[in-house]
Amino acid sequence: MTAPTEQQIALIGAGPSGLAGARCLQKHGVPFQGFEAHGDVGGLWNIHNPRSTVYESAHLISSKRMTEFLEFPMGEGVADYPSHRELLDYFRAFADHFGLRQHYRFHTRVLQAEPVSDAPDTLWRLTTQTGDAEPQTALYKGVVVANGTLAEPNIPRFEGSFSGEIWHTAQYKSATQLAGKRVLIVGAGNSGCDIAVDAVHHARSIDISVRRGYYFVPKYVFGKPADSVGGKLSLPPWLKQRIDSTILQWFTGDPVRFGFPKPDYLMYESHPVVNSLILYHIGHGDVAVRPDIARLDGPTVHFKDGSARDYDLILTATGYKLHYPFLDHALLNWQGMAPRLYLNIFAPRFDRLAVLGMVEASGLGWQGRYEQAELVARYLKALDAGAPQAAALKAAKAGPPPDLSGGYRYLKLERMAYYVHKGTYRKAVREAADAFPQ
Repeated sequence: MTAPTEQQIALIGAGPSGLAGARCLQKHGVPFQGFEAHGDVGGLWNIHNPRSTVYESAHLISSKRMTEFLEFPMGEGVADYPSHRELLDYFRAFADHFGLRQHYRFHTRVLQAEPVSDAPDTLWRLTTQTGDAEPQTALYKGVVVANGTLAEPNIPRFEGSFSGEIWHTAQYKSATQLAGKRVLIVGAGNSGCDIAVDAVHHARSIDISVRRGYYFVPKYVFGKPADSVGGKLSLPPWLKQRIDSTILQWFTGDPVRFGFPKPDYLMYESHPVVNSLILYHIGHGDVAVRPDIARLDGPTVHFKDGSARDYDLILTATGYKLHYPFLDHALLNWQGMAPRLYLNIFAPRFDRLAVLGMVEASGLGWQGRYEQAELVARYLKALDAGAPQAAALKAAKAGPPPDLSGGYRYLKLERMAYYVHKGTYRKAVREAADAFPQ
């Protein structure tokens, strides 16, 4: 028998974090109803999903063993750095293995989620729409949001006007789209560098405009995926930064010689660029590094060093914004560039409002998101049982928040607004989960 909606948690999204949420709620016997706007699982890794922002050549930037769900390892035949095609197969297999599809209503968008009252234990009114049908409204016991963080493009503004095309990387699917074009990529993050490496074989020319320096990490070190090497010793941040940046220069050299600015921050204070080929192509003259943009004038881009060049296409690799359009910002305690949630999960005002996946850290992997889901499921189960551990977590999420930085001083950027230190974060989440009965 299906429980009435008032006894169910509404789970929004069937990407990696949503599937982790579904698995953990299922495992702990917490009734829930999943909603997914697309017709299948996989989230952004499903390139057939209209909201997917992956492109034909997209691969993980972390290795499979550092990324997979521990209770469902990827097959030995899967590449060290899987493609989006292998990852979609993986998520489909995960959903089928645990029977998660039956918990979802596919082709169903959540239009609005709002509390019935201001009480901490309030019910939640969800308005949903399946396909082109009339919207429906129902009451749910709580809401767990897992609709991802990489779907809403962050569009920059430029002074002046451009007579060519301006795209965001969300519109990019294949290097053939750039055939014969003079392309300027704005931003040298992971997507920008991946696309530059793709495009050198098709575009007439490729330049990258950058505002700051970067740390470039090769995908392989000593023949092994770079993120699987080291990490056995826990070092203080200042020492790890010094040692790792020195070792990195042994492998990559100094990117400043290629025209990149010297980083004005230490290693690990921003997300590193994991790419083995971008410096190779810059060194071969296939890609040129340009300064920050000063203004646009017809086909011409003027740079802040006084130089200028004509382009057909500006491709902005400027990242994504957090986007929860069905929830009022105040409900999520939104402050500045991101919500302020306990452990990046729990809204302070409400007992049963949580977010999965609103966390970023170098090497966190999907297991880190799974551990979020495990904590949420145990907490919701204990809350229903009136267990004292649930009351303790409610008190903790009222503040003050724990320091999850691990001693690192992360850059004050929008994409870093919910960044944490992997070891510190996973320890805090696991300890919180371990406080609950299993």
